[in-house]
Amino acid sequence: MSDDLDQALAKIRPHTTSSLEHQKAPAMLLHALEATFEEQKTERSPTAYFAALLTTLDGTLRKDKPSGLSFGEGDMLPAELYLLSIVAPFVPVPVIRGSLNNILSLTSPLFPSLTDYAPPLRSQIGLYGSVFRALDRSQLETQGVRQSFASVLQLCLDPRPKVRKRAAEGIKDVLSSPPPPLIRHPYAERVVDWVRSTLADVSANAISRSKHNTAGMESAEIALHLLAFLRPVILKLPPSSLSVIVPLLLSLPRLGNPFLSQSAYSILSDLLSAPSKDDEMDVVAEIPQILKAVLSSPPPKSDATLAPAWLGLLGNALLAYKDANPQASAGELGKVWKAVWVFLESSDASIRRASSQSLALLAQCFTPEFIAPAIHERGKPEPKSALGKIISQTQKAFESLAFARSMSELLSTIAALISNLRYREDSAGPTAAETLLLQLVQSIGNIRTEKNFEHKEAADKVLSQATATMGPAVLLNTLPLNLEPADRQAGREPRAFLLLLLAQPHPSPLEHFVSYFVPLSERMFDLQQKAEAEDRQSEAKVWTVLISQIWAGLPGYCWAKADTREALSAAFSQMLSQILYSQIELRPPVLKALKIIVDSNVALASQDPTLLEKLPASIRADSISQEQASQNLEFLRTQAESWLAVLFNVFGSVNRESRGMVGGVITAWIGIAGEAAVAQAYRKVFDMFKQNLAKPQPTRGPADSGSVVAMTQDILILILPYLSTEDASALFEVTLSAQVLSNQDNGVQKRGYKILAKLIEGSEVTPDIESVVKRLDELSEGLSPAAKKDRMQLYANLLPSISPSALHIIPSLIPEAVLGTKEPSEKARSAAFELIVAMGKKMAEGGVVRRDLVDGMDEDGAGEAKASVEEYITMIAAGLAGATPHIISATVTAMSRLVFEFKDEISMKMLSEILSTLLVFLSSANREIVKSTLGFIKLAVHTLPEDLVRPQLPQLVPSLLGWAHDHKNHFKAKVRHIFERMIRRFGFQDVYSCANGEEAAKVLVNIKKRKDRAKRKKAAAATEEDDEEPRKKPTTGDAFEDVLYGSESELGDSDEDNDGPAQPGKRKGKDFASRIRVDDDEPMDLLSGAASRITSAKGSRRAKHRQDADQFKKDEDTGKMIIDESDSDAGGAAEEDVAGAAYREALTSADGFTRGPGGRIKFNKDTKKRRRENAEQDEDVEMGEAETARSGKKRSEVRLGREFKAKKASGDLKKGAVDPYAYVPLKQAAKRGGRHNRTGISGKR
Repeated sequence: MSDDLDQALAKIRPHTTSSLEHQKAPAMLLHALEATFEEQKTERSPTAYFAALLTTLDGTLRKDKPSGLSFGEGDMLPAELYLLSIVAPFVPVPVIRGSLNNILSLTSPLFPSLTDYAPPLRSQIGLYGSVFRALDRSQLETQGVRQSFASVLQLCLDPRPKVRKRAAEGIKDVLSSPPPPLIRHPYAERVVDWVRSTLADVSANAISRSKHNTAGMESAEIALHLLAFLRPVILKLPPSSLSVIVPLLLSLPRLGNPFLSQSAYSILSDLLSAPSKDDEMDVVAEIPQILKAVLSSPPPKSDATLAPAWLGLLGNALLAYKDANPQASAGELGKVWKAVWVFLESSDASIRRASSQSLALLAQCFTPEFIAPAIHERGKPEPKSALGKIISQTQKAFESLAFARSMSELLSTIAALISNLRYREDSAGPTAAETLLLQLVQSIGNIRTEKNFEHKEAADKVLSQATATMGPAVLLNTLPLNLEPADRQAGREPRAFLLLLLAQPHPSPLEHFVSYFVPLSERMFDLQQKAEAEDRQSEAKVWTVLISQIWAGLPGYCWAKADTREALSAAFSQMLSQILYSQIELRPPVLKALKIIVDSNVALASQDPTLLEKLPASIRADSISQEQASQNLEFLRTQAESWLAVLFNVFGSVNRESRGMVGGVITAWIGIAGEAAVAQAYRKVFDMFKQNLAKPQPTRGPADSGSVVAMTQDILILILPYLSTEDASALFEVTLSAQVLSNQDNGVQKRGYKILAKLIEGSEVTPDIESVVKRLDELSEGLSPAAKKDRMQLYANLLPSISPSALHIIPSLIPEAVLGTKEPSEKARSAAFELIVAMGKKMAEGGVVRRDLVDGMDEDGAGEAKASVEEYITMIAAGLAGATPHIISATVTAMSRLVFEFKDEISMKMLSEILSTLLVFLSSANREIVKSTLGFIKLAVHTLPEDLVRPQLPQLVPSLLGWAHDHKNHFKAKVRHIFERMIRRFGFQDVYSCANGEEAAKVLVNIKKRKDRAKRKKAAAATEEDDEEPRKKPTTGDAFEDVLYGSESELGDSDEDNDGPAQPGKRKGKDFASRIRVDDDEPMDLLSGAASRITSAKGSRRAKHRQDADQFKKDEDTGKMIIDESDSDAGGAAEEDVAGAAYREALTSADGFTRGPGGRIKFNKDTKKRRRENAEQDEDVEMGEAETARSGKKRSEVRLGREFKAKKASGDLKKGAVDPYAYVPLKQAAKRGGRHNRTGISGKR
């Protein structure tokens, strides 16, 4: 049974005890079916459920027909239909096709009877949705199928929302799944005819504006339901049908219902804005009619229901028209813009936003022919072009008081205008935005500096778009920065916010940064140095930030500029090099700029679609020519050698965490460098590598130590893809040496194996595999644990190069790979498993294993063996005779992985031998071996065929029961979960019958009780929250890990027999050694005082005084505790000692802690002594209250300093401490409250 079906049925099973009949009936029916499966030993497959339900349905219909069918809650028919709708989506397609006649004969006649019963009707719709999707084209033409589809289609207009939704979803799913090889479903034409006839009927019955016209209201309701159905399926219909449906949709607004009009406009808008993947999906011919109809019936400016949909339709219609016919759309643009612009003055914010969004879509319709007349008439008082009128109207609106409340939307519209006016009449000339809108941008920049201006964020978007379209060179000429002292003295407002806009891609040349910003940053650097010298730290910090913002804008100037060859001069390059060396805070933007300048020119020069896709849209829209990019690339190639030297030096000077960015720049520059430059750079690094390798190495350090050798290896890894064959071979030989692979530095070893693996993977070298493996084997003694993962990956890369006649190499790799599965490092274990599987796949490809060439092979076993998975498993199984438990355990684990991976390729005989062999190890006295064997047993129960595992149950069950009471290594939980899976698969009786002895049988009975109890709890929870989704089982992302370690039992309800909710499985280690203690009525604050609430005490145990604190009365408004005041002076004295008692409790109580010399927190142990002290303190309070209530009894006196009284001695002093009375505050000791309550300094009365 599939996991999805099991999860679906798992939601039903617990409802057998539900008090709701409509929940209980399906659960009882399901329970009966599954009990029948167990009796007949039938597998719980979707086909079995489906056949049993059809048989049960047939019997119920025959039984109930004479007396009449009953569809009430708790009846069998609704329960059967419900389970059929759940099971049908998982039934194989051939089964449904073969059972079609039976399904139709049983369920199709029920449609009329189900009309009045919504729940079973929804089940019937769900069943037929699965049936329709499974049928082929010939079966879809069957009369009964067509009639059933028509019935479901008509239910899309049902007045009941749930029925209507279920039917609409079913039709959409059917249309989305046409039978192969068809692209469109045959029933799509039937849906079109039904939609057309229904819309025609609705349009014919025009709705009267009278509120008493019920027929009209009924038509409107039908139309709304039809449009709700049409929205998700309209793109699934034949393209030819759109010419029929669109006019009918346009006729609906005439009916006068605003909601109907809104739905019609929204559907048309979605249709026009959807990407067209079909050449026939063309509604261009209908767009003029759409525009005419929509423009002829504008909604009121205050209609928040209809206006947004109307505006969206206009924008999407004209944009779709522009893509199909730009010239025709330009003719309609002015008229549509004027109609949409009016709504910017609306009093409703949603309408203004919709208008702004529609205008932004219209701005995308600007064509060069539409823009050019406005440029030519620039300067004339009364523009005549459509765009000129739009610009003039926008400028007047910006200065008009009528648009004050629309300022945010108006600024968004201006940003859209700027974005779509990138057109240049001359490639070296200004953009249309600069010619037409620069004055307006200047006004926006000036108003942005006013303190009372509320729309600064929207203004920044306009300025940002102006920077991206016109460039900083144009913008800063109109809006100066005014950051220097002379500007401040002249009273000019600073515009530092413009610096943040420089980093985005823009068309300004790199020369502008060199000539404008470089001198400005130098002057600011002098001002910063002067401020620091005069001890004006705040001012110095301001200049530092401004310098950083200036250089952060350098990458925006480097996107494939035409002046790259002139601007990237020797002087500027030298300045960049000095910044990389000395200015650490400015290093990231300079590195980013150096990478962008290469990548952008490479993309434009190669015209590679993949590389072009990575460029910003603005650069692709306004880029240099391919020839200019090629010229830039040639110039950069001449600079590559120098820049590589600089980057290598920077790479060696930064820490390992910062090398990633530098490495990316090195990769970019070395990719464009010539062969000579690469060879020269490689030789320099390689010589440095050998030179430092010969020097004495420090003692073994951490895995990522920052030695010079490791640094040079990192650079070599970056250069590897560009090396010549000769250089790659030399590097391979040097790396495959004891100096590298047995180096005391872990990092050197790791990188050495990575270099070898990359050289093999990239086919730069073709070494003799056998000699390489032999040399690696000789170097295994000096192997660092940190390098084992990379060594495994090297072996995996070597495998494809092994010829079919040299497979005798694989047995020499097996021992190391098998032992690698027991490595502490998770990455090393994963690499070992991958290597084991890779060797198995290599053996599965075929070949010959010459046993006489295998090291250590006896002469008796010599000969040739045909390579196969079974031969490979036989090799692995040799480890079961290992000398140590560690080897045996690793071998069992490796075999488990192979069985899981190749279970379909291994013969049943081999699987049986593996299972029977490994079962023997369950009786081992070594826990490590048993632990691995339990993992294999768990895998076998879950994965292997049932017929293979069932005969082993008499041996398997008693062996497992022998570990059922062992708590170490979680054996008890592991065995319990294996039994749970075993019972689920083979049935309780079969497993129980294999248990020997009454005590052993009790374990299985206990497991069954736990599962039954868990089912009842789930049923109770499901009854309270029926609609809540079931919790998904946690997965690791690896199928083998999920099978071996994934456990619903270990994570859920069967770990321990407790009455509370299921708790997660326990883990050892530091992760769960402590927790944050949070009181129930105190909100957690992780920013303040969290350290004082960290405790290692178990969360389920609470001190007695904390439990008592919950019993206090609380103020309903504030949540504070209300404590009745006492009349006694003793109570007053106790109140004054709260601070002292709190301090003492922090030092002595079970929840307290102390700090060591280094400030480290040490929590107090939860000892019996501390709990007794806490209990005695609580008893004092309780005894006082109890004795006050007793009449005629003398109240006990609480002596001052009683908490310091020795518990086992009669003296006053504590062992190893000072006189406790020294801690008693003098104010408290001298407190006077009457003659009998006077206390002296010594504490006596």
